[in-house]
Amino acid sequence: MGLDPALVAAIVAATREAGALALRRSGEDYARWEKVPGHPVCDVDLEVDRLLAERLQAIDPEAGWLSEETADSSDRLKAERVWVVDPIDGTRDFLRGRPGWCISVALIEHGLPIVGVLDAPARDELWIAAKGQGATCNGVALKTSDRTALPGSRVPADTLPKIDSDLVAVPRANSIALRCAMVARAEVDLCASLRWGNEWDIAAAALIAEEAGAIVTDALGAPVRFNKPRPDLLGLLAAAPGVHAAAVERLAERAQEAERKRP
Repeated sequence: MGLDPALVAAIVAATREAGALALRRSGEDYARWEKVPGHPVCDVDLEVDRLLAERLQAIDPEAGWLSEETADSSDRLKAERVWVVDPIDGTRDFLRGRPGWCISVALIEHGLPIVGVLDAPARDELWIAAKGQGATCNGVALKTSDRTALPGSRVPADTLPKIDSDLVAVPRANSIALRCAMVARAEVDLCASLRWGNEWDIAAAALIAEEAGAIVTDALGAPVRFNKPRPDLLGLLAAAPGVHAAAVERLAERAQEAERKRP
């Protein structure tokens, strides 16, 4: 049996409500600070987090909770299902008044995402995926590109290192989730990160890309699972099937170096 459409609709409604709140607050005064150097946060992150916790836990009270803006609890490890949430992914763009941010909500079951929703209200984009049911953006079905050659592949990046000068840089959002979603919509052929990140950064976007036909792994090419005791992951590689293996090979040495530098 597939997922209950009412469940997906309820998750979408909660995510859109959070997006509307964030968009409304973006034009107001709010406090901002750094949790640690280089990691900004603001009052709106916390307000959105509280709203999502209330709405999502009402949808599935038995599901655990993992959010960037909530103190982690090992209780989630006992749950079959877990909400994995980033209240505002791309906070830097949010703070600067740029549109490259989104609300990211995923429902994880036995370590894998079964529903993923991204609401990017400043871009008027709503991305939805349900396991086995495909992915859409604003109601349009998504399919990743059919590219088979790594040279010439499009990647979301401001600049590219010399070693990757055969790739094509495409303007990127600050949100890693939105960059990953670009693969699903075939705006780019691959999205790669070599930094240690967190599960909430990509949980929803990973399902959106996969349901559009992309292959999504960590930077070493290993499968990604969620709701781990330590909820981090070694980068991200979301790519069209025809270039994923070549991208893993291209990034292997750099990914291994990043692995050794786990925070």
